[in-house]
Amino acid sequence: MTYNQLTLEERYTISRLRMSGVGVAGIAQVLGRHRSTIHREVVRNSTFRGERKTYCSSKAQERCNGRLRRSRRGRQHADWQYERIETLLKQQWSPQQVASTLKKQGEIAISHQTIYRHVRRDWKAGGQLYRQLRHRYKRRKRHYGLERRGRLSGKRMIDERPAEVETRQQPGHWEIDTVTGASWEKDCIVTMVERTSGYVLIGKLPNRTTQATNQRIIALIQNSGLPFLTLTSDNGTEFHRYPEIEAATGVTVYFARPHHPWERGSNENTNGLIRQYSPKGQSMANLTQKHWNAIAHKLNTRPRKRHGYDTPNQRLLKC
Repeated sequence: MTYNQLTLEERYTISRLRMSGVGVAGIAQVLGRHRSTIHREVVRNSTFRGERKTYCSSKAQERCNGRLRRSRRGRQHADWQYERIETLLKQQWSPQQVASTLKKQGEIAISHQTIYRHVRRDWKAGGQLYRQLRHRYKRRKRHYGLERRGRLSGKRMIDERPAEVETRQQPGHWEIDTVTGASWEKDCIVTMVERTSGYVLIGKLPNRTTQATNQRIIALIQNSGLPFLTLTSDNGTEFHRYPEIEAATGVTVYFARPHHPWERGSNENTNGLIRQYSPKGQSMANLTQKHWNAIAHKLNTRPRKRHGYDTPNQRLLKC
């Protein structure tokens, strides 16, 4: 029997549901996990806030990552096995996708940590295999306080979303964001990620004005042929004319709380995958919509851990 680690998104859901007063059994039913798994997670990763013990998803994930780093190393593998692994890495698969897919197909039993160690050894020897990995950034310090971007009154906040959005059982609930290129250029993209499947749509923008953003969003929704019920956005000013999107498409728009990117975890994670193809600070001026469609296709045909290594395409068809 295979045990799959809880993901950051699942830990965030646990935190939200516990704050709402849902018990262990209820949370287990929502996540499709055994109640013992949820109980162990809460007991193991709860922390004290003052004199009260609480469960925080980010702290729980930090503890989990620490345990993984301290875990013992796996066994060495044959050269031909590493050659097979390198072939998949050069197709821009992550080490976790490589390890789990090879195991699922019965080819090689190897952990993603071992693959990372192989890449690190190659780097120390002067190799270039590390360039196939997703780009990594230093963690930015979060500054909590008043929202400095343009404020918008009367918008629907994430707490008002229907409860079924949290369960990820019903397709049609999307998260949306914009991703910038070079700081001296206006060209950027808008990304939309379906919460149930992880399916992504990418649209090229000449700038981040509300007019350009709305035109591209409406076009993506109307031309996709996919279900759209809700959109959850951050608080960027480019989304301030959201009533136009609602009127044109029938989609209901909600906004995450300022400085809470984990409330749009699917979108944030997908934007990280996109940075593998378009690193931060790189110009997007010469990249066409056809180019971004090709990147979206690559992401939508990659295996995903949370779907048992089905692709977002396959997951969407099952839904």
